[in-house]
Amino acid sequence: MNYNVGIVGCGRIFPMHAVPVSDRKDTNIAAVCDIKEDKAKEKAKEFNCSWYTDYETMIQKEDLDTVHVCTPHHLHAPITILAAENGINILTEKPMSIKEKNAVQMIETAEENDVTLGVIFQNRYNPGSLAVKNNLDNGALGEIKAGKLFLTWQRTDEYYSESDWKGTWEKEGGGVIIDQAIHTMDLMRWFMDDEVKSVEASIATRYHDLIEVEDMAEGIIEFNSGVMASFYTMNFYSYDAPIEVELDCENGQARLKNDTAEIEFNNGRKIIATRNPKESFNYGDVESYWGVSHIKQINNYYDALKNDEQPDITGKKAFKTQQMICAIYESGKTDKKVKINDK
Repeated sequence: MNYNVGIVGCGRIFPMHAVPVSDRKDTNIAAVCDIKEDKAKEKAKEFNCSWYTDYETMIQKEDLDTVHVCTPHHLHAPITILAAENGINILTEKPMSIKEKNAVQMIETAEENDVTLGVIFQNRYNPGSLAVKNNLDNGALGEIKAGKLFLTWQRTDEYYSESDWKGTWEKEGGGVIIDQAIHTMDLMRWFMDDEVKSVEASIATRYHDLIEVEDMAEGIIEFNSGVMASFYTMNFYSYDAPIEVELDCENGQARLKNDTAEIEFNNGRKIIATRNPKESFNYGDVESYWGVSHIKQINNYYDALKNDEQPDITGKKAFKTQQMICAIYESGKTDKKVKINDK
């Protein structure tokens, strides 16, 4: 089967979806959409397809099998829900949504209409991430005793002033947590392979005068097993420093620095896993911190569709991270511990 694909959003993340889709033999970009007509026309010319400025019109007029959602955060839910109601599969960028209830509605609508909902968390496919996950799953590291996460990046005032949606609760849904740190938060939760029991966090706007949302957040995540993971994130450092995740385990420690993992066992054995320098993909002029793993997740998604299976990262699986992110904001705004099981 060949899949007709529509992509909504022709901004910075667009090439990470368009290039892998156009590279597959069983997928075809049928249409692109962006509220900025010049962007839509430019990408339509590049990929020889139709263009639209309204996603509802595109969904109604085009015979689509899949819609990729590459828009500002607040549009992820309505586009996903409309596509699902029209019997179209969906692959959306992170976050699923900006509100937990919208994420639930996305999952329910996809299930009711028997379509496949996937959510992009491409960093799970990085060699370093996989090395840590595999040595946890196979028992080599033993039980996790504790975890910690650090992200100190830079987002300038210009980064926000040049955008019509960044830095707002209504459209972005948050700041450093839901935008910059969410991929690393997802990796931490994925490594834990456990349900979140509670979250206690603080959020603040320490540096940026132009934004409503947080540029700093820290806190503790408690999992059902009793394991505690602490985190510190901010986006007013002098540069994008390497992200750091550490897991202290029974049989050793696993450290992730950007996409390189170093696993040191108590018996002295070490494992180092990093990106293959020969592994590259020509996405064009895009941000280096996105890595090269979009193509891996997109291929997994379409291979699953072709084989009538579920992709690795379904809406239901991504919801666990979405729920944790929403709990961080609820705790930060109320200055109270948020218990997930009580929600």
